[in-house]
Formats: sequence, structure tokens, C-alpha cells
Amino acid sequence: MRVLRIAARLLAFVSLALIAAQPALAQSVLRDTETEAFFHDMAAPLINAAGLDPENVRVVLLNDPQINAFVAGGQTVYVNSGLIEAADKASEVQGVVAHELGHIAGGHIIRQGEGMKGPSNISILSLIAGLGAMLAGAGDAGMAAMMIGQRAAVGQMLAYSRSEESSADAAGARYLSKAGISGRGSLDFFKKLSNLESRYGVSRSPDAEFVQTHPLTSDRIATLRETYIRDPAWNKPDDPELQARFIRIKGKLEGYLDDPKKTLRDYPPGDDSVAGHYARAYAYHKEAETAKALDETRALIAKSPDDPYFLELEGQILLEAGRPDQALGDLRKATELSRSAPLIATLFGHALIATEDPSHYAEAETVLRAAVARDNENPFAWRQLGFVYAARGDMARANLATAEQQVITGDYTLAVASARKAEAGLPEGSRDRLRAQDVEMQARALYDEQRQMRRK
Repeated sequence: MRVLRIAARLLAFVSLALIAAQPALAQSVLRDTETEAFFHDMAAPLINAAGLDPENVRVVLLNDPQINAFVAGGQTVYVNSGLIEAADKASEVQGVVAHELGHIAGGHIIRQGEGMKGPSNISILSLIAGLGAMLAGAGDAGMAAMMIGQRAAVGQMLAYSRSEESSADAAGARYLSKAGISGRGSLDFFKKLSNLESRYGVSRSPDAEFVQTHPLTSDRIATLRETYIRDPAWNKPDDPELQARFIRIKGKLEGYLDDPKKTLRDYPPGDDSVAGHYARAYAYHKEAETAKALDETRALIAKSPDDPYFLELEGQILLEAGRPDQALGDLRKATELSRSAPLIATLFGHALIATEDPSHYAEAETVLRAAVARDNENPFAWRQLGFVYAARGDMARANLATAEQQVITGDYTLAVASARKAEAGLPEGSRDRLRAQDVEMQARALYDEQRQMRRK
């Protein structure tokens, strides 16, 4: 990986493998520790209500302005950034997630997948198989983007039947009820989509992807309303803490994704809210106005000195402004307060290395080893760890870290070569040598699977 600095108006590290081959209409996964924690807490009661294993279900944010959410295999719910921007309440997003969990629990994707053949099937399988790489974190904290497959291939997979849509509606309503969440948010959001459909027509609306893949009808909305209003949770107020977190994330997301001029119109300097400071910090940072960006982060830290996400953002801005020494204090504290959240710990490890001070490398190794232990599908963390090993002359473990990174990013041939180099230099019977053998076998198996898929 390489750093794309502010001159390029990007805030995140992006995998070189993904930079090298970006297809048209590609989507990208947005990774952010705070957002992922929100998604986890927002979805957890619904996942439990659906009888699914919380350890296996993920909610993933995509950088896509279309208002949509979908499942595309396995137990992952993809939510577009456009849907977050369109929603006003966390409960609206919960309603959508509950509906998508209905598709997972109902096995609808499995049945759709059984009927798929040819190149589209390869694209979707590649998307599913690459989830580890997509979720790997782009190495930097705050919002970070990684590319995934073609929108067209995804869209082909989402043509649910009316019966499946009705089934997912009913299941989603059950999950909301069992979780004690009012269906008002769900109903409000589906009404918004129905209004879009009526106003523009599905084929003409630039924001109607959800209604294209999940056709809405007045009968379905009426049925949902009758179900929701009979539920004991109908008049239950929304969770205020979850709503406050959602508003923060909306501001953060707009600051990261939108044009700075739009962000500053939506969140003018007089706005003293957390969302306002978040949004402006990103907007100023994208414009290389570091002093103004730091004024915003310091206003946030003044509100809550022990908020790890505020400290993380300030550290990120300092690091990307070429001041890694100054970033260490914020990032060390953020790592401690977040209990070594992998993305934040990886950013801290990178900052330690970026100082180019060898006295920091031992701490960087400790931090990065903890990060990959908790999230071993983070290619940037593995790359940084490999740098530390190489700096101290431990080329065998440097090659092993490189092999781990290459498997995640899909460079299977290179991964085999790196794993074999690692194996040759590691002690017989050691844990790391056994791991090198495992990585080599994994890379070979994935390469063979990829080759077979391309032949179909």
C-alpha cells in the first residue's frame, strides 16, 4: 500500500491491488471503527430476534449514493451510504436491516444463487469470497474505502420474487417486535421510498435502486402498517443514545464523502453539534486546511476528552499532514480507550513507524500484533508488521506477514512464493513455520478455486 496524501484529496489508505484494477461502476466498502460499532449495536437485537449467530452476521457500509441495502450471499447485509444519508433516524435503518435479515433467514439468496450461471455468477462469488479483503480495513482510521465488485452483477442477484419480499417484510416486522423496537421508523422509511417511486418512476429516479430491487406497493405498506400498529412496541420511543450516535455518523459520513462546499453549507461554522464539528473537520482536511481541521477536532475533544473516536480523528489528521510525532499522543490514548480496536491500533502502529525512529518499532510490533490477533484479515496491518520484522532483520517473519497480506488481497501466486520463503527461514516445528505452511496451502486452494471459476 501507499499513502495517498491530501493533494489527492483522499483521507484513506487503499490497497494497491485495488488501486491497480478499479472497474467501472465499482463500489467500495467504507470502514470506520465508530460506524462499525454503531452497526453492531443497532443490529444486535434484530440478529438475535432472527435466531442468527451474531458472530456470523455483518452489516457493511458501501460507498454508493443509491438508496439501497441488500444481501449477496452468506450472512452479510450491505447498506449503501445513500441510504444512511436518506434516513433521518436510526430506527429507519433498523427497519431496513430487519427486512434484509428476513432474506437471510428465509434463504432467499441461496435460492437465487442456485439459478445463476456464467460470468455474473463469477462476479458475485468473487464479491462474496473477497469479503475478508473488503472488511480488512484500509489501514487508516476514520473513514477508509476499499473497492468491491460491479454494481451490475450485484443488481442481477437482487431480483426477489413478490412472495420473498412479502416474507421478508413479515419476518422483519417479527424481529422488530421481538426486539422491542417500534415499526414507526421502518414504515417512515418505506413511505419515503414509495414517494420516490411515485414522484419519479422507478426507471427514471436516480435514487430508486431500492425500489427496483425491492419493489414496493401500496398494499405491502398498508399490510406493514396494520402489523406494526398492533404491536406493543408501536408507541415505544426510539433509543435516544442510538439516535445520537446515528446523527454523529451522518455528519462524519457527509464530511468524508461529499464536496467540502456542500458540507460547509449543511454544517456551517456556527453549528456547534458533534456532527457539525465532525463534518467540517473532514471538509477542511480534504482542502488541506490543517489548522482549521484541527480546530474542529479540538472542539470535539473539549466536549469529551476521553472519546477515542475524536482522538483518532485528530491523530489521523496530524499523521496525514506529515506530523506523525505529534499524532502519537492522541493515537496511543485512542488505542488504550478503544481497548485496542484493530483499525485504531493499526493507525497507531503506522504512526509509530512513520516517525522513522527505530526506538518506536518495538512498540509498533506489539500494537500491530495485537491488531492482527483481533482482525487477521487486515492487509495494511500485516504490511506494517512485515516492515517492522524486516527492519530488525527477521526476513522469515517479514515474508510470512507479506504472505498473509497477499492472501487477503487475492495475490495468491505471490502468497505461495512468500509463504515458501518464510517456511525456509523458520525453525522446524515452530508455530510460525506451521502457519507459513497453512498460508501456502490456503493460497494454493484459493488460486485453484479462482481458476476453476474463470473456466465456467
